[in-house]
Amino acid sequence: MGFGCNAAGIVGCRIIDSPRERLLAILTNNFVPCNGRFPTLIAIITMFFVGTSDGMFSSILSALLLTTFILVGVLMTFAVTRLLSNTLLKGVPSSFTLELPPYRKPQVGKVIIRSIFDRTLFVLGRAIIVAAPAGMIIWLMANITIGDTSALNHCAEFLNPFAQLMGLDGVILLAFILGFPANEIVIPIIIMAYMAQGSILELDNLVQMKELFVNHGWTWITAISTMLFSLMHWPCSTTLLTIKKETNSWKWTVLAVAIPTAIGIVFCILFASVANLFI
Repeated sequence: MGFGCNAAGIVGCRIIDSPRERLLAILTNNFVPCNGRFPTLIAIITMFFVGTSDGMFSSILSALLLTTFILVGVLMTFAVTRLLSNTLLKGVPSSFTLELPPYRKPQVGKVIIRSIFDRTLFVLGRAIIVAAPAGMIIWLMANITIGDTSALNHCAEFLNPFAQLMGLDGVILLAFILGFPANEIVIPIIIMAYMAQGSILELDNLVQMKELFVNHGWTWITAISTMLFSLMHWPCSTTLLTIKKETNSWKWTVLAVAIPTAIGIVFCILFASVANLFI
């Protein structure tokens, strides 16, 4: 379920009887790329590794590269689960038995109504709680200027030294931070900062987007580092609120942020350090 939405995946963990294994699933669910991260991954793969031309070969190569990154996320899920099982969440593995209930005629209306109220409105309500104030913060940072430079760009310059260690730049790292309400807005925030615009926007096509990114110093190292950090960084606001509700614990909610973020930073620094040796 996490491939669609990590928050929905967290809710889906309720079917796991063992509290220990439910926590393991909740804490590692974020390594599975959700729909909010797929556009970023696909756009970068298309711009920097496949090309924007149509054709069967380009489509196959794009699918293979995307599948590779998805598998990296899945492998990280297994690795972190094993690590937590041997440290913070030690215990005896339980067996899982799936019992098939007696067949009953589906009640379509009831299924739709319960899905809307128990799943859709639950997730959307938590998204609105954080999305509205976060959107206001982004707008203020983009429109408040200090010495002819927006607060957004001042923050990006402050983050730039550390971001470069990760193979990114200050704008990219800031976009991930401001993209906390929803992963979908990371790329539009990057474009907004590069173009010094006061509102979130998208370019008409990937050719223009690649030209903009390359003009601001993007290389293949930047592209891969951005995809790695997109795959492994803190959960979005909706997912975090869901984790807090499902675990009823700030401890596990903070760990759900710290674990993928620490791993993402370490992976990006290691990759950028090794890749720069070959330039």
